[in-house]
Amino acid sequence: MKRLVLTGGGSAGHAVPNAALIPALAKKYELAYIGTDGIEKRIIAPYKIPYCTIRCTKFVRGFSLQNFAIPFRFWKSIQEAERGLKALRADGVFSKGGYVALPVVLAARRMGIPVLSHESDLSPGLANRIIAKKCRAVLTNFPETAQKIKNGQYTGAPMRPELFTADRRAALVKYGFSGEKPVLLALGGGSGSKALNEALRGALFPLLQTFEILHLCGKGNAVQSTARGYVQREYEEDMPSAYAAADFALSRAGAGAAFELIALKKPTLFVPLENRRTRGDQAENAAYFAERRLAGVLHERDLTPAALQKALESLAADKEMAQALAASHIRRGNESILAAIDKIME
Repeated sequence: MKRLVLTGGGSAGHAVPNAALIPALAKKYELAYIGTDGIEKRIIAPYKIPYCTIRCTKFVRGFSLQNFAIPFRFWKSIQEAERGLKALRADGVFSKGGYVALPVVLAARRMGIPVLSHESDLSPGLANRIIAKKCRAVLTNFPETAQKIKNGQYTGAPMRPELFTADRRAALVKYGFSGEKPVLLALGGGSGSKALNEALRGALFPLLQTFEILHLCGKGNAVQSTARGYVQREYEEDMPSAYAAADFALSRAGAGAAFELIALKKPTLFVPLENRRTRGDQAENAAYFAERRLAGVLHERDLTPAALQKALESLAADKEMAQALAASHIRRGNESILAAIDKIME
């Protein structure tokens, strides 16, 4: 059986899509993962595949003294990745991008190992732009993204099949919801969002007149509350149940969560991460879906408890969005991605 090494990390958005593919890939290949000792290690751990840890340095947007050390540390990361690929006896590499993936892909190319990558966002990230020419193909969530890349191939987004089979009644029981009001799922990414947390809690009691709320607030961000109908989780391993319980969502606009919410037909208000430390990918993702009436957008510069309350109440009343979501055909890309991996592993 051939050996496929997965890589990608730095955020949950670079590791969860890999996790969505692991059960199907494990039927065909011996699998292993190369990443850092960060969030991707925690996400991949339940799958019990060999995990090789390397040290990587992330490029910091804007001026930072940390960036001056990148060339030396980056070369060390490539050497560590090369040793890992040799130890794992890799026959192929599948990369989900992020700064973790860059040294792994470059090491694989130096060793003559075929590489396939996948880009989740509308505009390719820095790592995927650098490694695009090193890959057999760059698979994409968005058809427009594939058109921007010479070797781009539109496949759609990898998503866990269990997201689409979770039982709503069991999910409501799990979180203690009555089902008498629609459920709002609020999530701010893998580590939570201070801005979303503060705005939601500032509007909590008015919002509880309309919704029951499941708030995934991020590690260390839970607060004491006795508000009826308000449930907090710092982190939720069981996202199928969280999605099944939800009628509406409030979310950052990372591509992974965005595609899952829209594929599940959940009317969503996106509050994209927008600051000088980002490349604007979330704003582009949110705008793309909003232009097609598949989601609403509230910019962080406009985020106040009052503005959030108004936007969420409008979301709940938006029949046109519900109709657009019902008619949408967001592609679940698992089968296309698996076929592309099979091709490089021949």
